Order: sequence, then C-alpha cells, then structure tokens
Amino acid sequence: SRRRHTRFKCDWSSDVCSSDLTLIALGTNLLVAHPSVPARSVREFIALATSRPGKLNFGSSGNGATSHMAGEMLKVMAAIDMLHVPFKGAAPAIVALLGGEVDIAILDTPPLLPHIRSGKLRVLAAASEKRSRVLPQVPTFVESGLPGYHASSWHGLLAPAGTPRDIVNRLHAEVVNIVKLPEITERLNAQGVEPVADSPAEFTEFIKAEIARWARVAKLAKIKAE
Repeated sequence: SRRRHTRFKCDWSSDVCSSDLTLIALGTNLLVAHPSVPARSVREFIALATSRPGKLNFGSSGNGATSHMAGEMLKVMAAIDMLHVPFKGAAPAIVALLGGEVDIAILDTPPLLPHIRSGKLRVLAAASEKRSRVLPQVPTFVESGLPGYHASSWHGLLAPAGTPRDIVNRLHAEVVNIVKLPEITERLNAQGVEPVADSPAEFTEFIKAEIARWARVAKLAKIKAE
C-alpha cells in the first residue's frame, strides 16, 4: 500500500504512529508478461528465469513500492535472478512493459485490465490469497505452485496518534457502513478490489504482519533504504 514515509521512529505496538481505523479493502496485483516472454504460467516463468539467470527483468512503479517488493519476493521464494527496473509510477512501468522494455511486472489490476483483454499483455497469476473477481480464470501464485506467496495492495484509514477513542469508534462505524453499501461494494469489486472493513484491532494486527513480512523480504533481498 502507498504510504507517505516520515522520519520518526514508529512503534505500532504502542500506537505512537497513528490510530488505526479499518482496512477498507484489499486489491489484487497481477503478474503480467509481455507476449514475447515464452511463459504462460508461473511454473513456466520460473523455469525460464532459472534457465536464464540475470537475463530477465521486472518493472515496478518505483523503489520500495509494492510492485518492487512483490518482484523481490518472487525472486527470493522461487530462487531466481532477475533485474529490477524501477519507474516513476505504474503508468510508465506499464508503457515499458507494453513496449517490451521489461519482461514482467506485478501491478494493480485496474490499469492492466484493458491491456490484458486486448491481448497486449499476458496475465500469469494473481498475487492475492484468492482469485480476482474480475479475472476468475486466473490462478493465484499458491495454486500455481508457489505456496505462501501473496502480495496484495491494500487501502486503509488511519487517524492521527492520540485521537480520542470515541472519535475513533465513530469514524470506524461510519466508514464500515459506507464500505458495506451495495453500490460501493459493487464499484470496488468491478475494479478487482475486495471490501474488508475490519475492526481497529484487526487492522493494527494486519499492519504489524505486513511490516514483519516485507521486512523479511527486504532483508533476504538485501534491500536498503536510500
């Protein structure tokens, strides 16, 4: 998920960073390839990358973005060597992918859909824990033989640290009611986004788990902050 980085120490266990309200929704990231890549599944791509160490590359929307970390996690879990090519946002990464400048990318569903449906990009897998509502025929990484792999984007609502509990509760209740409106749920689902609207405590635990998971990937991939 996209978050603005701030230069202060942050201890989620003591709520000094923010008051967590709710995880609004989970987005589905897709592993897509340029049609010139001779792979039609995750297994075939891993076999291809294994046979060409350091020769294939993956694009991302920038260093440290979900798309970057998702690619690094694929490298770590599949034990393959690929070159990371960062761009300034998802749009230029997609343009480069369409032009064959990069081989694959793992990006959010909405901007990829037109290119998948037109055949300009080939989708190999969904990086979510379950299949996408808009592309139900596409298997997940787990179904494709990579147990434990998921790299969903997420959208959550947080309030400033120290926000009074009664205000947190009121905001949480109002947001949950909005997310559960049929028209909102339908609109989110149409974009490949799964509504969640959990409790503040559940959202806090989710954030902690995300930090721990991606910190492990960063350590294994030897990624350092610049």
